Amino acid sequence: MSQVLINNKTANASNWQRWLIVSVPLLLVAAQWLTYERVTDELIYDVPQVAQIAALETTWLYAYLHFFSFIPVFLLSFDRRVHYYTSWRYLMPAIALVGAFFIIWDVIFTEMNVWNFNEAYFLGVRFLHLPIEEWFFFFTIPFCCVFIYECLNHYVKKDLLAPYESYISQALIILFFVGGFLSWGKIYTSSTLLLTGGFVLYHFICLPKQYRARFYFAYLVIIIPFLIVDGVLTGGYTNAPIVLYNPAEFTNIRIGSVPFEDGVYGFLLLMGIVTLLERFRRKV
Repeated sequence: MSQVLINNKTANASNWQRWLIVSVPLLLVAAQWLTYERVTDELIYDVPQVAQIAALETTWLYAYLHFFSFIPVFLLSFDRRVHYYTSWRYLMPAIALVGAFFIIWDVIFTEMNVWNFNEAYFLGVRFLHLPIEEWFFFFTIPFCCVFIYECLNHYVKKDLLAPYESYISQALIILFFVGGFLSWGKIYTSSTLLLTGGFVLYHFICLPKQYRARFYFAYLVIIIPFLIVDGVLTGGYTNAPIVLYNPAEFTNIRIGSVPFEDGVYGFLLLMGIVTLLERFRRKV
């Protein structure tokens, strides 16, 4: 009963409360970015490897990654049961709006040398410091991941995590904020955890919970192909990574070759897109 009362009250949070919830993590992150002092220009080339695949040693690698991720999902989008293509009119603006924020973040961190890109694995064309392939990342990966979310919603009728949604959300909020403050000074780690914690807090207090548990369940499935794709980006299958990280700015805790921060970064990216997707869809 108490949880129902909490949800009823928080769903009607006033605009100033919503802005306050959103602004605090943003201000904390902005403070770090504005006071950032580069500790080192060193970028990590030597990372843990899962396997060596000689065919991946090409400047086309990042482009191939997009092609082989996108094409199968695009073709499956016209499946008669899921009808993923019918969601595109809501999905595309969601990807554009959320992707714009992440591209700005990406440009700033590349300029700061928090991370950069290995020219051995992309075609060499940059715009605003980012390879063209990196721009497509914020379309291709969400497009493929949201397909999994939509398929699970269609085929798994029962909302399996719904009874635990409140506990999961509150645990994530605590973990992200505690981790963000403990890693203060490591700008990639702290920024990612604080922004994600702030967004989950906003979601929990201000938005209906109907699809939050669905997203949590989907992300448990999405993380598997995400780690495979990000494993290619971070050097798990090649002589060196496509994406090079500054060791002073993240924890270097990895799942295979993938920094754990990438998993949180992906969680925030996809949760933001799914949130707008569902909002746009419910307005029609």
